[in-house]
Amino acid sequence: MTTAPQPTLGVGMIGYAFMGRAHSQAWRNARSYFDVPVEPRLVAVAGRNASAARDTADRFGWADVETDWRRLLERDDIDVIDICTPGDTHAEIALAALEAGKHVLCEKPLANSVEEAEAMAAAAEAARARGVRSMVGFTYRRVPAVAYARQLVAEGRIGRVLHVRGAYLQDWLTDPESPLTWRLQKDRAGSGALGDIGAHIVDLAQHVTGETLTGVSALTETFVRERPVADASLVGTSGISGTAGSNGSATLGPVTVDDAAVFVSRMSGGALATFEATRFASGRKNAIRLEINGTRGSIAFDFEDMNVLHVFDNDAPTRDAGFTRVLVTEADHPWVAAWWPPGHVLGYEHGFTHQAVDFLTAVAAGTDPRPSFTDGLQVQRILSAVEASAEREGSWTPIVGARTPSPVLS
Repeated sequence: MTTAPQPTLGVGMIGYAFMGRAHSQAWRNARSYFDVPVEPRLVAVAGRNASAARDTADRFGWADVETDWRRLLERDDIDVIDICTPGDTHAEIALAALEAGKHVLCEKPLANSVEEAEAMAAAAEAARARGVRSMVGFTYRRVPAVAYARQLVAEGRIGRVLHVRGAYLQDWLTDPESPLTWRLQKDRAGSGALGDIGAHIVDLAQHVTGETLTGVSALTETFVRERPVADASLVGTSGISGTAGSNGSATLGPVTVDDAAVFVSRMSGGALATFEATRFASGRKNAIRLEINGTRGSIAFDFEDMNVLHVFDNDAPTRDAGFTRVLVTEADHPWVAAWWPPGHVLGYEHGFTHQAVDFLTAVAAGTDPRPSFTDGLQVQRILSAVEASAEREGSWTPIVGARTPSPVLS
């Protein structure tokens, strides 16, 4: 008896650094640990630095390297374009890839502006009619504890949502001598902590509650406005003149994005919501926190303890009152059965594998993966409203297209 060969999808990845390596491992693990309906073939990785791209290719098993991403779109052996580049390139690459008939997975945030995101969402919808699929990479949705939180809310276990608290806390910029990078340049990154990490907590809050933000009142701050330029290629860009700093020992360049953003909002179901995103929370490495209080209970999550969800039940007897610590490693939780025995915890990299699995499954089934480019556009509109509000010292700014919130206790 001859077994028919498994269908495959050729993947071309653009970008080879931190995020490119996370995605590379995900494509490999998707076919190693999961029974995916189509096997991803790591055809080629593209990057301007040929030697760096080759290093990633050799480490993770990519068959080929291109120094111009456009070559990937011309290749018949590539079906999927995986975009792992800075935000200023997302729109150009995604629009060209969709036009070329390639499925697209694009890292978050979707774009650097609402206008770019609108064009990308429209192109994705047009491509969808031709059977071409697209997805934006809000990877933390694929953490099993987050999926469990979403399930509890959907089942009504915490009742109607009253409060949402989201925070993403990092400390990698607390040292003023930390060098200037593309993430600190508005023309490359679009925004700072707001878009890089704040976008995640906005998406998680909406994803878990099933509601959307309707408006914001925001403040942002840049605590360190100039930083040493370690990369000589940055001189002459983004206002970097090449002049030495006050100590005469280093070239300084302007930081043109926010270091921190805080904002309040109202959810479409009427709940009050607060958000904080900062790279200046000393001692916090990657603390993604989400707490939701409802009329029947609460749930709380912290990515630094990512395999756990804390659940409080208002109806529990008084003698048993308190948060229950649920270890989300049982096989009946999404994705978990493919990995290790219960209690053998998952890590940061596993969410990327789950993302790849879900993307491959949707493409094979001819269905639309989520979050879609339209979902990414909606988050982009929130980021834009936060910036607009902060420019007016916190003035209430409605979200374009948001529905009117309903009274919480009606």
